[in-house]
Amino acid sequence: MKVAIMQPYFFPYIGYFQLINAVDTFVIYDDVNFIKKGWINRNNILVNKKQFLFSIDLKGASQNRLINEIEIDENSHWKADLLKTIRFAYAKAPFFENVFPIIKNIVEHNEINVSKLIVYSLQKICNFLSIETEILISSDLNKNKYLKSQNKIIEICKKLDATTYINAIGGLTLYDEELFLKNNISLSFIKSNPVNYSQFKEVFIPHLSIIDVMMFNSPERIKDFLNQCELI
Repeated sequence: MKVAIMQPYFFPYIGYFQLINAVDTFVIYDDVNFIKKGWINRNNILVNKKQFLFSIDLKGASQNRLINEIEIDENSHWKADLLKTIRFAYAKAPFFENVFPIIKNIVEHNEINVSKLIVYSLQKICNFLSIETEILISSDLNKNKYLKSQNKIIEICKKLDATTYINAIGGLTLYDEELFLKNNISLSFIKSNPVNYSQFKEVFIPHLSIIDVMMFNSPERIKDFLNQCELI
């Protein structure tokens, strides 16, 4: 049983979906502190041949609050602005007609809690890409809420009878492999290989949101991209 645990990210880059695709169960880590200027509520798309940062406007966002306590600013015009920007940027992309309705459905979803909106978005995109991984929510699991860092990760893994825990490569220095092995859990990290595709025949800009990937590639080709990674 392979498990991964990650904070919820809004329209993340393809490496996030490679991690989901690599495991049997993916846990959305919504009951840890919010990270300002992180990737929870923002990402990049391609606008006028350049990287463009978009975001969900939030109300009272603070690193002293849990992610699942953060609400979306309903008085903001971010939804209309984001959809307008995406339409302008990708209207001539080869898969715009298939992909834009999915993006619109997600952005206009009637949800004030940012974590729940992101969960909805991840489920929708995984369905579009035929990713069959089970998705669970960390705050729904019965666990010791006072545990921190890797001890909390290990407890979640044990609750799910995990034999392998897979983390993003960025966490390589954060975890003690011996501690995982003592709990009968092997520890691996996923490393993405370069994913390249045509973006209006311009110089390729990598690591953009999954929106960009979906606009320029068929679901079948994206499935191939999901396997362009390795475990170390």
